[in-house]
Amino acid sequence: PGPEVASWPAGCQSQCLSSTAPESSAAVREVLEWLEGTDAEYLLWLRSGAPQFDSRGLARWLRFASDSRAAIAYGDYLEQLPDGTRKLHGLIDYQSGSLRDDFDFGPGLLLSAKHLRDLMAPGQNETPERQYAGLYDLRLRLSERGPVCHLPEPLYRLPAVKARPSGEEVFDYVDPDKRAIQLEMEAVATEHLRRIGAYLSPPQQALVKTEKVWPTTASVIIPVRNRARCIADAVQSALAQKTAFAFNVIVVDNHSDDGTSEILAELSRKDPRLIHRIPASHDLGIGGCWNEAIYAEACGRIAVQLDSDDLYHGEDVLTRVVAEFDRRPVALVIGSYRTVDFQLQPHPPGLVDHREWTDANGHNNALRIAGLGAPRAYHVPTLRQIGFPNVSYGEDYAVVLQLSRRYAVGRIYDSLYWCRRWEDNTDAALSLATSNRYHLYKDRLRSSEIAARQGMTR
Repeated sequence: PGPEVASWPAGCQSQCLSSTAPESSAAVREVLEWLEGTDAEYLLWLRSGAPQFDSRGLARWLRFASDSRAAIAYGDYLEQLPDGTRKLHGLIDYQSGSLRDDFDFGPGLLLSAKHLRDLMAPGQNETPERQYAGLYDLRLRLSERGPVCHLPEPLYRLPAVKARPSGEEVFDYVDPDKRAIQLEMEAVATEHLRRIGAYLSPPQQALVKTEKVWPTTASVIIPVRNRARCIADAVQSALAQKTAFAFNVIVVDNHSDDGTSEILAELSRKDPRLIHRIPASHDLGIGGCWNEAIYAEACGRIAVQLDSDDLYHGEDVLTRVVAEFDRRPVALVIGSYRTVDFQLQPHPPGLVDHREWTDANGHNNALRIAGLGAPRAYHVPTLRQIGFPNVSYGEDYAVVLQLSRRYAVGRIYDSLYWCRRWEDNTDAALSLATSNRYHLYKDRLRSSEIAARQGMTR
């Protein structure tokens, strides 16, 4: 902490930790050993900077933590902008599904000293040394002992830090240079799932069987709204697939008004394999559009994803995906993709193959990470048992979590897909409010999934 400590209420003690690995097990242990020499009731762990409190900010935080019996308490804060103005940085509530390692608590965590001392008791925290995930492990262990409480009030001020665009942040957890970090985080999260009774052995449930005669072996599903600039490219990359089996392309046109509908109508006249559907409902999200396709009579046995601004990488994508379904009974096959710009030139991070997945633990680790890759392909008889939530963010993640709970998942680690990064990507530059809403929704999906898995283990 800096000189601002002098203005804090009487009774506060401070310790500045200098460490090359501030979130390691060694750093956590040093802090806890220092805490043992005090009679503190709470520990304020500052991960960056020294907050500036008003006359009641810290007292309010402490009172909130005490009243709520929190193991961890955190709150919103004000960002001090260069022009002297202040902007509220709101955070979201913590829930059981907030176990991801990138959950945003803000720079400060107020931790219960009682629970920390309990963790120091012999036999309570005997874990392997963690170079990167020591604080993450501490946070999860505290969340098992008491509530993690968010106070939606500005508690302190900090200089504003320039945020990276959400379109860049979304790929952080698949950065190959951070592989060692991710392996540690996965190990810590998996042990947490074991302790709370949500860990599952590799799923082996049989797929849903049907006597239905399917119109095609595969259907490419493309939900779209107002993509006149790129929809023809996407459709043509799907129709160009070379297969030994019948397939079609179902485009669910969500009432486009920019010329997309006219482009699709013309393409469907030229090739009967393209089915142009305009839903009767005007209140569908992307998930709702998927439901329009997978429950349609024209849908094939395998439904394969293609976003309206992306392209298949090669003419054998459908052949390779269907072969994976034929090789073993899986409910879902997930491929890999390369990020490119709109002109198909390389764009960071490049190949996104999600090699963190393993057959042994991928279904558990899925509860920690934000997504599992593309293109995604589904065994339609099994998929129809659950369907998609009618939202436009996280609908695919919701389905993958539910399927991976019970069924095996296939993976293809070669690039099957060009993922075009451009200004119209839905996740390119999210506002804080939108980003918070999306994170809150995915955390809610995880919470529901954890409860379901705990029910299975019981």
